[in-house]
Amino acid sequence: MTTDGQRSLAQRLTGIDEIECVTPDLNGVPRGKVMTAEGFLEGRRLQLARGVLLQCIMGGYPPSRFYGSDDGDLALVADPKQIHRLPWSQQPRALAICDADELTGESSRLSTRGQLKAVVARYAALGLTPVVATELEFFVFAPNPDPTQPFQPPLGLDGRREDGQSAFSVSSNNGLRPFFSEVYECMAALGLPRDTFMHEMGVSQFEINLLHGDPVLLADQTFLFKHLLKEVALKHGLTVVCMAKPLAHTPGSSMHIHQSVVEADSGRNVFSDEAGEPTAAFRHFIGGQQACLADFTALFAPNVNSYQRLCHPFASPNNACWSHDNRSAGLRIPASSPLARRVENRLPGADANPYLAIAASLAAGLYGIEHRLEPSAAIQGEFEVPDNLSLPCTLHAALERLKRSHLAKELFGTEFIEGYIASKTLELTSFFDEITPWERRVLAAQA
Repeated sequence: MTTDGQRSLAQRLTGIDEIECVTPDLNGVPRGKVMTAEGFLEGRRLQLARGVLLQCIMGGYPPSRFYGSDDGDLALVADPKQIHRLPWSQQPRALAICDADELTGESSRLSTRGQLKAVVARYAALGLTPVVATELEFFVFAPNPDPTQPFQPPLGLDGRREDGQSAFSVSSNNGLRPFFSEVYECMAALGLPRDTFMHEMGVSQFEINLLHGDPVLLADQTFLFKHLLKEVALKHGLTVVCMAKPLAHTPGSSMHIHQSVVEADSGRNVFSDEAGEPTAAFRHFIGGQQACLADFTALFAPNVNSYQRLCHPFASPNNACWSHDNRSAGLRIPASSPLARRVENRLPGADANPYLAIAASLAAGLYGIEHRLEPSAAIQGEFEVPDNLSLPCTLHAALERLKRSHLAKELFGTEFIEGYIASKTLELTSFFDEITPWERRVLAAQA
C-alpha cells in the first residue's frame, strides 16, 4: 500500500482499537484473528494455521494430511477495499476481509476466495469479465435456546406470531421495522448497495437482492451481509437463520446467482448479438452449467439440510434443465432486455459459501464456452426431468459424485476437492451419529 493509502487508511481507522481480520473458511464462515489497530497499520504479518480453512461446521477438522501434515501457517492479507468500521459494534472496531495466502506469496488452493479469484482470472485471460448478482433469502426468528424445538417467528405487534399469510406483504405488523432499519443503516455504512427487498413465501422469511457487479465484490458483499444480519439480529433479541430449510412444510432459502459475461474492453454482453439475439457463447455457457451441475452439487448444496430444500417440487429445483422464465428449472433465463441477458443458477441455498458457489457456477459456464458445449433443448411448462439432467438428492450422493469428478479436480485442484470431501464427510458422519425425533416417534413404535 502506498504512503498516501496508508495515511488514508489510518484516518478511516481513527479511534479504532481492534481489527477483525477474517477470511471465509470452507463453509463461508468468517475465521481469523483480532489484531490491534497499531499492528495492522504497521503491516505486521498475521498468520493462521492452514487447517482452519477446512474447519467443519461442528468445529472439528479432517486428518492433517488434507491440509499439510505440519499444519503450517498461511498469511492473512487484508484486501484494502474491504476494510470497514463495524457500525453495529458498541466498541469502536473494524473488520478486514483477507486473502489466505501461502507464505511464499501465492494464493492458497484451500481458500475459497482464492478459488473465485482464480476463476475470474481465467475469464480475464480470454478478454472476458463475468458479472454476477446474488439473491439471498433468510428467516428471522425469535430466540431458540432449545434446538430440539422448532423455530418460531417473533411476536408481532398484535401479540401473535406470523402464520404464513404474509408473503409479499409490506405490513409492519411483524414488528421488525426497527431491526431492518438498522440492517439498512449498516449496509449503507459498509457500502453494500441493495436493489429490492421483500417478504418471501415462508413464515418470517425475507429476501434481498444485491446489485450486479464483479464476482469477488459480490461474494464479499454477500459474506458481509450474512455476518451483518446475525450481528444486528442479536442486538434486537432476534435470530437470523440462513439454513437452507429451517422449517418443515415451508419453502427453503436460496441464494440464486445471476450470471452474465461481458467483453473486458467494450463491456458488451457476449450473450446477445448486435440484433439482440442469443449468441453461441450464451448457449455454450448454459451447456457448461448443465455438464457440471451434477458434479458440483455438493459445492452448491453443502449440508445435509440443503437437500431438505431441494426435495420441494417448486422454486427449489434439483435439476440441470434450462428454461425461459420457468422457476421449476435449475437454470432459468429471466425475462430481460438483450443487454441484461443472463443465466440464473437456482441450485445454491442460502447456506452455500458465496465464494465457492459463485466460483463453481462461473467455472462451469467458462468450461462450456471453452469446449463449445451445446445445451439440451429448453423446457417450458410442466416437465419431467430427464435422467441425464437430474442431480444428486442427498449429501452422500453428491459427495460420491464429487469424489469421482475428474473435472472438479481439474478446475479446482485435487488438494481443494479432497479436502472439501474430507471435511464434509466428517459433517455427514456427525449427522448420522444422532437419532432424529422422527425416528423415535415413528420407528420405535414399530419395533
